[in-house]
Amino acid sequence: MEIQGHEAAYKTLSYMSSSNIKKMVVIGPESTGKSSLCAALSEYYGTIWCPEYAREYLLKNGRDYKQEDLLSIAKGQIRLEEEHAKKMTAVASSKYLFIDTDMYVMKVWSEFVFGQCHKFILDQIVIGKYDAYLLCKPDIPWVQDELREYPDETTRIRLYHYYKDLMIHQSTPWVEIDGEYEERTTKAVEFVDSLRG
Repeated sequence: MEIQGHEAAYKTLSYMSSSNIKKMVVIGPESTGKSSLCAALSEYYGTIWCPEYAREYLLKNGRDYKQEDLLSIAKGQIRLEEEHAKKMTAVASSKYLFIDTDMYVMKVWSEFVFGQCHKFILDQIVIGKYDAYLLCKPDIPWVQDELREYPDETTRIRLYHYYKDLMIHQSTPWVEIDGEYEERTTKAVEFVDSLRG
């Protein structure tokens, strides 16, 4: 297992300032098991996880979204993460908060669909602080649902490489997660445990 990244200094958001909470973000293209991995990890570590706000937003407002909707989704994701970070004070058995999606996902989504990204999202990438990233590889079968857009393998791989390029050029430790679902969870646990100390 290869762990990437190096030390960085970020200006942190107020709700990310608690040093006893370790924020682990799961990212990657659609249908790569991000939510399943977050759920499995939260169960393993006896903690909670923050879901992807975009699903809630699109189910409520429809999938015919515009660029301004992505800004609303980004702000909603940050609010949801803040709510879950506050809940962590009641979770005594773990210091980990697993997060399905962050502003890197919003950046890739914005640029892939609309060719540009709102400054708010880019600013949040700069000031946000996380402890690790788990990048899910599109090597498991596509599962269709009412919101997913890109089932073809070429597009999935192309999007994956966008995410991997972002990981390579940022400074937080990260790992590639691949294999079947149980294997993915095992690799993720090994990675999280390796960061202790």
